[in-house]
Amino acid sequence: MSEKKAIRVAYGEALAALGEENEKVVVLDADLAHATMTATFANKFPQRFFNAGIAEANMIDMAAGLSTMGFIPFASTFAVFAGRCFDQIRNGVCYPGFNVKFGMTHAGITLGEDGGSHQAIEDVALMRSIPGMTIIVPCDAKETWRAVKAAAEIQGPVYLRLARLPSPIFEEEMPFEVGKANTLREGTDVAVITCGIMVDECLQAAEQLAAKGISAAVINMHTIKPLDEEAVLRFASSCGAIVTVEEHSVIGGLGDAVGDVLLRNRCAIPFEKIGVQDRFGQSGKPDDVLAEYGLDVASIAARIEKFAASK
Repeated sequence: MSEKKAIRVAYGEALAALGEENEKVVVLDADLAHATMTATFANKFPQRFFNAGIAEANMIDMAAGLSTMGFIPFASTFAVFAGRCFDQIRNGVCYPGFNVKFGMTHAGITLGEDGGSHQAIEDVALMRSIPGMTIIVPCDAKETWRAVKAAAEIQGPVYLRLARLPSPIFEEEMPFEVGKANTLREGTDVAVITCGIMVDECLQAAEQLAAKGISAAVINMHTIKPLDEEAVLRFASSCGAIVTVEEHSVIGGLGDAVGDVLLRNRCAIPFEKIGVQDRFGQSGKPDDVLAEYGLDVASIAARIEKFAASK
């Protein structure tokens, strides 16, 4: 990995490319087009772009209406504002099963200096609770392109959780299928299941652990709902221990989704969730905030080392 690109930038590029392929694709934004990067689409297809202003709930209802006319709307704003329009997402889109896509950017604590009021750490938990919602958290720019295309092909609501900061682009082409995890590193001692920009952090942590004799598998669980349960059970069997790592609260996110699979299948193995521990975010440089919340490479490696030693 050498080149870096922000996932939100790739989102804007992917929308513009998708707009070329499918004239039914339309995009809505809540006055944040230059931050969510939907401006890339707006510049190319101004007649198919709708700025709802700072009125996220109205935007979602507009998108619902467009979907009933055969369009494929992508509604975008910051991920933290998914909570502001939760009722419209639940009752206006998901309850009737409308074909709306939610491209929510600036997710997690790496939003940095904007602080806890703007750092979405509970959005996955909210979206997981809604019946019929598909949730995808791409790990880099390439996977974002595939996720956007896949979202457009799904008939029904899709939540795309997208990061703000430039992040490494994986040189190796990874397959992408909704609901199917990708194994990026094999291991025998512990399986690390992660998503989004934490994938790169976990791969680096796995390198540090290998130097200490700990063999850690790293699994990119890009689809949180529907979760790849077969992959969870396979690694539960082969490694005998699982750690989840997410830039989200440990309540209701990836960790709880994986834990639910283990519980329902009576997998009595050591299990640990690494994420935001029931705290709000706070203002600071993204790298400093990650370190404060134990989500930097060194902290992740130290937690997994301690976990592996006690299993």
